[in-house]
Amino acid sequence: MSRVYNFSAGPAVLPEEVLREAAEEMLDYRGTGMSVMEMSHRSKAYDTIIKEAEADLRELMGIPDNYKVLFLQGGASQQFAMIPMNLMKHKVADYIVTGQWAKKAYQEAAKYGKANKIASSEDKTFSYIPDCSDLPISEDADYVYICENNTIYGTKFKELPNTKGKTLVADVSSCFLSEPVDVTKYGLLYGGVQKNIGPAGVVIVIIREDLITEDVLPCTPTMLQYKTHADAESLYNTPPAYGIYICGKVFKWLKKMGGLSVMQERNEKKAKILYDFLDESKLFRGTVEKKDRSLMNVPFVTGDADLDAKFVKEAKEAGFENLKGHRSVGGMRASIYNAMPTEGVEALVEFMKKFEKENL
Repeated sequence: MSRVYNFSAGPAVLPEEVLREAAEEMLDYRGTGMSVMEMSHRSKAYDTIIKEAEADLRELMGIPDNYKVLFLQGGASQQFAMIPMNLMKHKVADYIVTGQWAKKAYQEAAKYGKANKIASSEDKTFSYIPDCSDLPISEDADYVYICENNTIYGTKFKELPNTKGKTLVADVSSCFLSEPVDVTKYGLLYGGVQKNIGPAGVVIVIIREDLITEDVLPCTPTMLQYKTHADAESLYNTPPAYGIYICGKVFKWLKKMGGLSVMQERNEKKAKILYDFLDESKLFRGTVEKKDRSLMNVPFVTGDADLDAKFVKEAKEAGFENLKGHRSVGGMRASIYNAMPTEGVEALVEFMKKFEKENL
C-alpha cells in the first residue's frame, strides 16, 4: 500500500526519510545488536542520542546557554499544572485565552492561585487573536501565558504580547520548529512533539535557568518540579527514550533541509496554496481572520454539515486522511506541518476543486 497524505493535527505526519532510517535501525542500532527501544537510558549509546538531540535543537533554535532543554513526559496538558506549580511564586498569573488549550491551561492554573483572563477571543469562537499591545497586566503576575498557535481553531500570534516586563510562557506545540524564534523573548516555551517533531509521548520544555528553583508550591510532586529534571539532565527517571530518538532524527532532518528559515519559507508557500484557494472558492471558506491565520492548521467549512461529512468521506477514499475538524468545532481542518510535502497540499487543492465542481 502506498502512503496517504496525512493531514492529522497530531500524532501527525513525520518525514519519510526519518521513518525509513528508524526502520533500518529498528533491530540493530549502529552495531549495538539491539533496538533503541530495548536500550538502557543509562547506556553510552543512548547518552549520545539524547545529548546530540539537545545539541541539534539548541543549534536549530539558537537557544542561549542560560536556558535548559528538558525532554519530559505527560504531554502539553501536564504542563498546564506544572507551570503554575513551579512559577506561581505570588500565586498570580495572567492568561490570554485564544482557544481550547489555553482555556484548559487557564482553568488548571486557577487551582493553584489567582488566574486572570486578561484577553480572550471566545466571543467569536476563537477565530482571531486579540490585540495584545496594551493589556491590563497584573502588577504581581508571575507570568503571562499564551498558546501561540491554536491547533483546533487555526490561529497564530504573529506578534508576541506586550507583557510589560513580565515573564512570557508559551505553549508552542503546533508551531514548534516551523519558523525561526527568538528564545530570549520567553521565560519558558514548551510543546508536545506529536505535531511537528516526533511521536506522541514527549514534551520539550525550554526554560530560563533563573525560573528553575526549589521555591515551588507546597506539595508539588518531585516529578513535577523542573529542578528535578534539569539537575538530572532529563534522566531523573526512564525518559520516553524511543520518542526522543525520533525527535533527534527530525532535528537532523531539519538541519539538512537548511534550518528554520527554510522551513518557514516552505510553510508559507504551502499555506498560501491552500488559503488562496479558500479565498477564491465558491463552496469552501476559511474560518479565521486573515491576519491571524496559522501556517500549520487550516480549518475550513462548506457551511453545510452534510456536505462537510461528504467531503471528508470522499477525501478519505481519494487518499487524504484525517481532514475532519476537531470534534468541538466540526467542519474540516488540514494540518500541514513541516513534514507535509508541498505536493500533498497541491493534490488536496485539486481534489477540493473537483469536489466543488461536482457539488455546487
